[in-house]
Amino acid sequence: MKPKKSWREKLADSKGLPKVAQVCGKLTRRWGEGTFVIPAPREVDALMKRVPKGRVITINELRDALAAQHRTDFTCPITTGIFAWIAAHAAAEAEAGGAKRVTPYWRTLKLEGEVNPKYPGGLAALRARLEAEGHTLRLRGKRCFVVDFEKRLFKPRA
Repeated sequence: MKPKKSWREKLADSKGLPKVAQVCGKLTRRWGEGTFVIPAPREVDALMKRVPKGRVITINELRDALAAQHRTDFTCPITTGIFAWIAAHAAAEAEAGGAKRVTPYWRTLKLEGEVNPKYPGGLAALRARLEAEGHTLRLRGKRCFVVDFEKRLFKPRA
């Protein structure tokens, strides 16, 4: 049995990505027409690293920046979310290994400013990191949101 890949190895494995494609077939009903990009994990990680302290970014802003970078109409939402999750776990793995500067994954939010509970440490750790940077958070049921996240939104340039 071969050993399991580390998160950092998964982040480094591009598997032939990024890939630009034309929307065709059944996808046109869901996504419309045009071109889209499937980003490389490193590209998503690089954008996440650019978010400064005290600011946040959503997955949609990451997707918009990647689409502009590749001159396409949009970015695949599924792979962008998966690669952000891999980048978060790779950063936590590096931090556990003693690294001081890691990708600030806690600053990457889901739609509408929701904190992603699947990131390392869970909601409690993510909430503590965001509050330490000056953000106000509010619970709605089991979900946690950054209050007025739009005012602190980081918009990367392509």
